[in-house]
Amino acid sequence: MANTIDIRRRIRSVKNTQQITKAMKMVAAAKLRRAQERMFAARPYSAALRQVLTSVATRVESLEHPLLNAREEKRVLMLAVTADKGLAGAFNSNVTRATVNAIRDHNWESVEVLPIGRKAVDFFKRRTIPVRKEAAHVIQALSLGVAAKIAKSIIDDFVSEKIDAVYAVYNEFKSIIAQRVIVERLLPIDRAWDEVGTEVDYLYEPGPMQILSELLPKHIEFQLYRILLESAASEQGARMTAMEAATKNASDMIAHLTLTYNRIRQASITKEIIEIVSGAAAQEG
Repeated sequence: MANTIDIRRRIRSVKNTQQITKAMKMVAAAKLRRAQERMFAARPYSAALRQVLTSVATRVESLEHPLLNAREEKRVLMLAVTADKGLAGAFNSNVTRATVNAIRDHNWESVEVLPIGRKAVDFFKRRTIPVRKEAAHVIQALSLGVAAKIAKSIIDDFVSEKIDAVYAVYNEFKSIIAQRVIVERLLPIDRAWDEVGTEVDYLYEPGPMQILSELLPKHIEFQLYRILLESAASEQGARMTAMEAATKNASDMIAHLTLTYNRIRQASITKEIIEIVSGAAAQEG
């Protein structure tokens, strides 16, 4: 049985760990507030951009663009969006697991992965799945320019027919305690406007096709930026939940260790009393 010195040392160690988890929860809460503001600001713009794209596309008689060219998916690129750090529960493992499952469930001839985030980079480096490029430490310095750089790379590969489709796997932010893993196709762009009618006609300068040619790449850039913002907010929410659970578990462990310490101490005191009484009785005898 452990002695009181060992138990006191364990209690002190758990208390130190508890202080760290409390501090990490507070830091994650502050970061989550900023990440939520950026994410909520991006969602209306993304929806409005989609509406403008749909409105313009319905006014083009013959719509042909490389980013709309749907072909048989033989060569596929998967974007796995994770965090650069751990201690966020199952946040990172859910994305990597969903990516591997998606690859296994489809009959793609060739699959490459573009891991975004150090955890995804480390995971796929140890796997047999080919890694096209690495994009670690993206979330820490997240900006529209960073997303545009990645988007330009995948757009160039798609237009040159090096790949037939691009999918993104990421955590969608639902609430602080809930994140949902999404597998979303980025390229080719879905023709969601085929069934949409036009009630009002507009005059365009330049023409609708020229505007659409500019909007489609911007659409991909901003969709990727929105995905990265969703992942950043989800990461902080998952870390807050994980650190809160760790703090609670530390409190339970401290209570258990304190009870064990008191029992051992009480048993030691009782033993000393019995020895003293026995010694006194022996002297009287």
